[in-house]
Amino acid sequence: MYDTICAISTSLGVGAISIIRVSGEDAIKKVAILFDGKDLTKVNSHTIHYGHIIKDNEIIDEVLVSVFKAPKTYTKEDIVEINSHGGIATTKKVLEVLLESGIRHAEPGEFTKRAFLNGRIDLSQAESVESLINSATELERKLALNGVSGKVSRKIKKARDIIVELMANIEVNIDYPEYEDALLITLDNLPPKLNEIKSELESLLDEAKIGKIVENGIKVAIVGRPNVGKSSLLNHMLQEKKAIVTDIAGTTRDIVEGEVELKGIRLKFIDTAGIRETSDIVEQIGVDKSLQMIEDADLVIHVLNNNEKLTNEDKEIMNKLKDKTHITFINKSDLNNVLEINYKEFVKGNTIEDNGLDELKNKIIELFDLETIEKSNLEIVASIRVINLIKEALEHINNALNNVSAEIPVDMIAIDIKAAWDALGEVTGESYQDELLDTLFSKFCLGK
Repeated sequence: MYDTICAISTSLGVGAISIIRVSGEDAIKKVAILFDGKDLTKVNSHTIHYGHIIKDNEIIDEVLVSVFKAPKTYTKEDIVEINSHGGIATTKKVLEVLLESGIRHAEPGEFTKRAFLNGRIDLSQAESVESLINSATELERKLALNGVSGKVSRKIKKARDIIVELMANIEVNIDYPEYEDALLITLDNLPPKLNEIKSELESLLDEAKIGKIVENGIKVAIVGRPNVGKSSLLNHMLQEKKAIVTDIAGTTRDIVEGEVELKGIRLKFIDTAGIRETSDIVEQIGVDKSLQMIEDADLVIHVLNNNEKLTNEDKEIMNKLKDKTHITFINKSDLNNVLEINYKEFVKGNTIEDNGLDELKNKIIELFDLETIEKSNLEIVASIRVINLIKEALEHINNALNNVSAEIPVDMIAIDIKAAWDALGEVTGESYQDELLDTLFSKFCLGK
């Protein structure tokens, strides 16, 4: 934790510049030894200096070096950033010189880990840093940036503050019963306070549904029996020839995937193998995957042909979709209609001429309320880890309410209240285990 570390902070490849970041107590001193230019140990903080990185009197590269002195830095330690010429060989050579000088190579996410351990950011903000780096859409960027800025953490802390105030009153009642200024917590006045906490947590979870859609996108499985136009629909939605299209039944034997953006949300389309009875072992594996995708998908598009009557395979699929969010797309709308279904809502179209695809997109927008999400301020929870911890805290609060109904003594109910407080503490990192940090930060890139 207290040694000096370094890593390449930009993508390794051909480019105008590369940045090698150094952080730690000896960062400025160690880089100064390798720098031919101003004495970095004597310059002001947050300044940039021109010079060369030198080793054994050989110029390694012409560089600009930025110096940032603790505590006003990303890690709250001294930081030096070396801006070298871009390119794999040059960047690696500068890094090699730093490592040979006794600076340790940083582990994945170690700079952000130090920012957390040194108190600059909390754990929820640290997670959002990684989300910001990986954001692929404008909404994902806004969501992650709100997390980095601490707006989401403040909502968690608000719920935690309500709990800690309640816990403090209970502790005073138990340990100092003679203290008359403290609010006496009883089985009569405890439920309103617990319900206030419950309301806060449920509100966070309701908002999190939007966060999950923004961060993870919507997994859309296109299913149906063979030769109903699933692959054609995928290609038209992606506006590229991603899947092979033929008149031969069973052409698609494995899942084919692609992404498009709709109202700032990533739609992850998955074309599946046609569902039918088959003796072909390979095709059967594809059919089994198709059935599994129905379970895993957030949205299922069931494709039927306008000019064909329902088959047993169609009915089997329809039965599996009863409890799933789904849209029925009736293809080949230009042909004679012989299809009879009882669905009130469906989209008719023709994948040859792109008919009905705009209506299909509008139906997706309507189902997931993407218009509202697009206009949301996105100050919401999205991390699966955080969502699960909020659910855990809510479960403890519900247990506490049940125990009130059962007339369990207040000091026993306090155990569940404390457990809810601890769970929310894990969200921000006010309580954590080293194993959690190792797992969380291992997902980060080396230079962050």
